[in-house]
Amino acid sequence: QVQLVESGGGLVQPGGSLRLSCSASGFTFSSYAMHWYRQAPGKERELVAAITSAGGSTNYADSVKGRFTISRDNAKNTVFLQMNSLKPEDTAVYYCKAVKPSWFLKDYWGQGTQVTVSA
Repeated sequence: QVQLVESGGGLVQPGGSLRLSCSASGFTFSSYAMHWYRQAPGKERELVAAITSAGGSTNYADSVKGRFTISRDNAKNTVFLQMNSLKPEDTAVYYCKAVKPSWFLKDYWGQGTQVTVSA
């Protein structure tokens, strides 16, 4: 049974930090690139950060570049999103996604974790 479980969300003041985790099970985690998405109320889901299967390459949306860091621990089947200098516009539900390495496999999504940045 495939599971992606996000954790680490919560309420934080502007300028604060949070570290999200996404724990995976039921598939070969180390073969999948991993993405973090977010969706704010009334907006489309957007890609925030991406990391390759071995962790050697990362990419970020311009809106979070320099503030967020994606990383992974393949030994623990976990991907992280370190979020610093948080802004109110970072408020959203954050989702992790496992990106299929081959056409005949499937993508997997977590259930999401709420991040609220407010004074």
